[in-house]
Amino acid sequence: MVQYEIRIRGRVQGVGFRYYTQKQAQLFNLKGWVRNTSDGGVLVMVQGDKEVIDTFTDYLRIGPAMSRVTHISAVPVTPGEVFSDFRIK
Repeated sequence: MVQYEIRIRGRVQGVGFRYYTQKQAQLFNLKGWVRNTSDGGVLVMVQGDKEVIDTFTDYLRIGPAMSRVTHISAVPVTPGEVFSDFRIK
């Protein structure tokens, strides 16, 4: 298991991006959370297998229909707590 911090920028607030992220994470059986940031972006903390997280990140690049992702960064971080599900914060 690895943990990644994923930051997404673009038109990602007010378009269902967090719900889309949660749905994709649940489909891939990933754990963690997603929340909006004060700078208009979205922050995701996710745990799972690296290959699965890579595919999940590809889906985040696409986003829901009304979104437009202009930048995404995925940085591995040292796992802290072990998440039991994937939540919207």
